[in-house]
Amino acid sequence: MAPVATDEQLFNPFYSPSLADDGNEKYKYAQYKPTFPNLSWEPLREVKVIDRGLSADSEKRSLLSAATKEITLTPAIGTELHGIDLRQLSDTQKDELSLLVAERGVVFFRNQDINIHEQLDLARYWGPLHKHATTPIPKERGLEEVHVVYNDSSRRPDTTAFSKLELWHSDVSYELQPPSTTSLKVITGPETGGDTLWSSGYALYSSLSPGLQTYLEGLSAVHSAVAQADGSRAAGLPVRREPIETVHPVVRVHPATGWKSVYVNPGGYYLTSSRERHIHLFVTGFTRRIVGVPKSESDAILTFLFAQISENHDFHVRFKWQPNDVAIWDNRVVTHSATFDFWPATRHALRATPHGERPISVADYERTTGKRGRDRQVELWERQGVVFLDQKEDSLKARGYND
Repeated sequence: MAPVATDEQLFNPFYSPSLADDGNEKYKYAQYKPTFPNLSWEPLREVKVIDRGLSADSEKRSLLSAATKEITLTPAIGTELHGIDLRQLSDTQKDELSLLVAERGVVFFRNQDINIHEQLDLARYWGPLHKHATTPIPKERGLEEVHVVYNDSSRRPDTTAFSKLELWHSDVSYELQPPSTTSLKVITGPETGGDTLWSSGYALYSSLSPGLQTYLEGLSAVHSAVAQADGSRAAGLPVRREPIETVHPVVRVHPATGWKSVYVNPGGYYLTSSRERHIHLFVTGFTRRIVGVPKSESDAILTFLFAQISENHDFHVRFKWQPNDVAIWDNRVVTHSATFDFWPATRHALRATPHGERPISVADYERTTGKRGRDRQVELWERQGVVFLDQKEDSLKARGYND
């Protein structure tokens, strides 16, 4: 382990760029350490993206027959596949993997030899790759499409400056076409700690009352890149593309599954109490506000949804990484958060991030496809032959759960 720096800087991972570098040039992956070249990129334009999961066999026979083991990690989210080499996937298997990720939210693969160039090629199959305007890229040239996740002993997370609940987020949701089937490979990690958790937007939607589901389906929200850009400029770093704010539906429909998912992004928000002990929400990260409703109503909606994302364990899966493990998740239907509990150890990962389609509301999905948007949980129960009672009658029954 590298010696702990005596002048280590504190940082908030949402407002401070990742400038960590312990100066160890003998480090095995020094070429992938973070750097911030002074580049300038044009604004992103909307491009046509067709989800590859739409071409997949719904049974995913080619992919799953190649796996030696399939582990369902929780009912709501997360699958681990063994015996698959991500470098060897056929196009048919890539299509099926896209659909599996869309259905399960995140799929994990252990001990993968795939290198960053192969990882980019795999991601590019699912859509044009995103280049981040403010976060670091590797020192090695030609890898501007790689997002570097890096922390070592030279920078200690400042837990007095942020709440761990703030770290839940979906990647760059402010873009016109936010990411779809995203992959992360951990190349260096601590012995323990540095886990990642994912939370299902499908499960969140399914947990809501029918009235609230209908209400949220009619709402849109503003997603903003401004806080990230301001953080980079404050650190004296370049902003490679000017920040934008984009309006997306609060409930979106995944094009391949047809399932409805809550799509709000809590990254960077925090709560504070006034002297009168009223709670106020300050949204300083990605989802800023609900469009067309009073601020108090917008704050209440976002506070509730953000709390459900971060605190409802029925929606979560947690993954303990080993070096060379890969996670592939669908940024359209899950949020995620890392645990910052491993300092002063080094944690280093590389992300490849394809763009998806522009988020589609329930009304637009049903209008353009002629299909009904579906509640994932209801559909799965119907497949199991579950018979539903009238909800008003059912809601009168006493219920409880103890463990």
